Amino acid sequence: MHDRAVGEVMHPIVGPGIEAETLYIAPSRLEARLQKEAADALVLFDVGLGAGSNAIAAWKVSERLPPTARRLEIVSFERDLEALELASSEAHALSFGFEGDARRAVRAFVETGRYETPRTLWRLVLGELPSTLAREPEGSAEVVFWDPYSPRANPSLWTMEAFVALRRVCRADATVYTYCAATAARSALLLAGFAVGFGEAMREGRQTSKAAIHARDLETPLDRRWLARLGRSSAPFPPDAPSDALARVAALPQFAAT
Repeated sequence: MHDRAVGEVMHPIVGPGIEAETLYIAPSRLEARLQKEAADALVLFDVGLGAGSNAIAAWKVSERLPPTARRLEIVSFERDLEALELASSEAHALSFGFEGDARRAVRAFVETGRYETPRTLWRLVLGELPSTLAREPEGSAEVVFWDPYSPRANPSLWTMEAFVALRRVCRADATVYTYCAATAARSALLLAGFAVGFGEAMREGRQTSKAAIHARDLETPLDRRWLARLGRSSAPFPPDAPSDALARVAALPQFAAT
C-alpha cells in the first residue's frame, strides 16, 4: 500500500503477512508468551497501526489458543484509520489477511475503536505520538511492535524523546521490535534507557532491531564493534541527543569490555 502523502510503501517486497510474521510475531515469541502460566493479560503495544497487518496477525495467534492461555490485549496507536479502512475494504481484505472472523474484527474495530472476544481485547488509541503514550499506565506493555513510518518520513517518532516516552510504559521484562536498523534510531533507544540488539534479518538483506529493558533478554546485543562504527558514523544520533551522547552510550553496561 502506497501512502501518497508520505511517499512510503507499507510492507514492501515481502507483503503484509510475511512481514508481520517475520519481523514481529515470530521474534517476539508471542504464542509461547501467551501460553506461559501467568495470571495477567499480555499487553501488546502496536505502535503504527497502519493497515493493521501486525495487529491482526497477533489477534489470530491469540484467537487460536485454548481458553487456558493468557488473554491478549492489543493497544494500537495511530493518528488516522484511512489505511486500515482501505485494507479492510471488500476489494483488498483478502490481500491483507482479513477473512472471516478477522475481517469482522477489523470492521468492528474501525467503527468503534474496540473489539473484544473471550481471548482478545483490541483497542485503539487515536492521536499523535509520543503524547498519546503519556495517557497509558506506567509499566504496562510487555511486547511492543514499533512500526511507524521511517525516520525520514516521520522523524519525531525516532527521537530520544519518543523512546523515553516508550520506556516509561514498558514492563521490566518488556521487549521492543522494529524494522528500523538506522544507527540514529538504535542510539536513540540506547539513550532512552533500553538495551539494544540486532534483530531478525529479512530475506532481502535488510537488518532489523530489538530492544529490551535488560540486555539479558537480547539474543545478540549490539557490541563494541557496533560502538566503534557509531563513532565513525555520519549520522550517529537523533537530533535531540545530548552533547555527550557518545560518552553516555559508550558507558552503557552492554558495551563493557569482556
